[in-house]
Amino acid sequence: MAARDYGQYGGVSQALELVGERWALLIVRDLLVGPRRYGELAAGLPRIPSNILAARLKELQAAGILRRAPHSRVIVYELTAYGHELEPVVVALGAWGFKAMREPRDEQIVTPDSMAIDLQAAFRPEVAANLPSTAYGAHFGTGELLIRVDGPHLAVQRGGGQVDLAFSAGPGIHRLIAGELEPEFALAAGAVKVLRGPDHLLGRFANTFHLAA
Repeated sequence: MAARDYGQYGGVSQALELVGERWALLIVRDLLVGPRRYGELAAGLPRIPSNILAARLKELQAAGILRRAPHSRVIVYELTAYGHELEPVVVALGAWGFKAMREPRDEQIVTPDSMAIDLQAAFRPEVAANLPSTAYGAHFGTGELLIRVDGPHLAVQRGGGQVDLAFSAGPGIHRLIAGELEPEFALAAGAVKVLRGPDHLLGRFANTFHLAA
């Protein structure tokens, strides 16, 4: 019997045998945002031991969930079509986990990739459909997200671009998304800092992305 064989013949047990090991789903989460080099994956998961990252990548590749591919003369890891089928599962799991989030510990950080999935979970297309199209530039640590909302459609990617509102934030942004902090109080408390653009657009952001804890 394989080390991770649950001895059950069913979809859930099979899925857990494939992606149930520690760090596996977080690797998938980050690759849902876009292909990554090995070093980029390691930087986005600062607590993962290098041998564990290498092992998980090999396991996920063997399972057909991701592949190694050349990109601009470097090798990147990217999800296969089979791996991309995990997107609604990961987004739903993020929404479910959001309900149990409490105050962040001092050592906990927000990464652009983790935030990208949380934003997908918090996106309210029915609200965004009645708001003007808006582009946001969100800075988390040294990384940046370009968030485009066009009616009920959301596109989130790593990197910058022309935006209507640029802001920086840390773990406290989750209090804004949860509705625990009104935008003006989020600014006053330093949970969010506007870098450029009108402050009132942070209210539009908070209306567009809301996920009750």
